Amino acid sequence: MRLDKLLANMGYGSRKEVKVLLKQKAVTVDGEVVKDSAMHVDPEKQNVSVFGERVEYIEFIYVMMNKPPGVISATEDRYDQTVIDLLDPYVQHFQPFPVGRLDKDTEGLLLITNDGNLAHNLLSPKKHVPKWYYAKIDGVVTVADIEAFAQGVTLDDGYHTKPGELKIIVSGEESEIELMIQEGKFHQVKRMFESVGKTVTYLKRLSMGPLELDEELALGDYRELTKEELTSLLER
Repeated sequence: MRLDKLLANMGYGSRKEVKVLLKQKAVTVDGEVVKDSAMHVDPEKQNVSVFGERVEYIEFIYVMMNKPPGVISATEDRYDQTVIDLLDPYVQHFQPFPVGRLDKDTEGLLLITNDGNLAHNLLSPKKHVPKWYYAKIDGVVTVADIEAFAQGVTLDDGYHTKPGELKIIVSGEESEIELMIQEGKFHQVKRMFESVGKTVTYLKRLSMGPLELDEELALGDYRELTKEELTSLLER
């Protein structure tokens, strides 16, 4: 990898700003001052330092966010704030993207990364990755709904969903439920309940595969995944 690309990718400024660092003799490779920005280095085998501080090379970044309502799951948008806008510049420079989408008014677990292979594995229909949601429902959720969801329901466009696991927490005029689905169709949870004559009034994603929402994260907050969380995702 070119030295200027490495330093730019690790947040030391644009390539032009990196050249200034080189002119200042601030950059060393294996203890030797380097001035050539085009020099090729192996950050995993060589000691690249700036002002004496070793550059820790990071290729991929993995962030868990508690997505707030009113923010869209996209990398950019002309009108609305995106989940990427909530990230600090250091995380943004890795050019991450949300893995899947949560509706604008939906809260909860959102994985943000620049690891395309991991994203593909989590989103591929062939992988059958379970996703658990908590929801409040306008209407009485019944055992009949549990049975219907277990068989899959037909959405308004004629698509028949894969079986879902529905749990009733509170049954009443405003019911509370948890639901596991293995797909990610547009507005799927809301449309599944519409198919049985009920309306979702609040929706929050709790988990995606082995990754569970850190309940200590306030809405809009995020953190990098722990080693244990990342290992569980990569090994599934």
